[in-house]
Amino acid sequence: MNKAQKAEIIEEIKENFQNSTAVYLVDYRGINVADISRLRREFRKEGVKYKVYKNTLVSRAIDEIEGYDKLKDLLVGMTGIVFADENYVVPAKIIRKYYKDTEKFALKGCYIESVFYDGSSLETLASMPTKDEVMSAIVGSVTSPASGIVGVLNAVARDIVSLVDEISKKKAA
Repeated sequence: MNKAQKAEIIEEIKENFQNSTAVYLVDYRGINVADISRLRREFRKEGVKYKVYKNTLVSRAIDEIEGYDKLKDLLVGMTGIVFADENYVVPAKIIRKYYKDTEKFALKGCYIESVFYDGSSLETLASMPTKDEVMSAIVGSVTSPASGIVGVLNAVARDIVSLVDEISKKKAA
């Protein structure tokens, strides 16, 4: 690889770091091609990028951007990088699922919105709600009071109808 190609790859890495809200480093040692392909499909389906670069090029890219210094120490061995945009919890869920099944694809560490988490934080990160789950909870909590009001109004209307019905029966008798 010549200098121009290396510079181009470093620019790509920097762009991926800058356009992501979360960056995960994983150890992909011992994973066969079929499993890596399956993981890549899962990531892609969720709108997440999975890339493998030379550790030295990633280290150089980190030197040129700010905020990811703690990842440099983790750039040892076979390192894959997961870049997530809005839904930064999904990679943790995919990584945890695969790790539980195979004891491979271990999380080395990650940055989520400028906060560093080490590999031991995987369970915590994976148990966080996804963006869609949070949005559903918000919509549910907003509509719950409205549906409660509708129920009360319906009950009042039903009671009035029952009252009018009782009065009309008494007058008829």
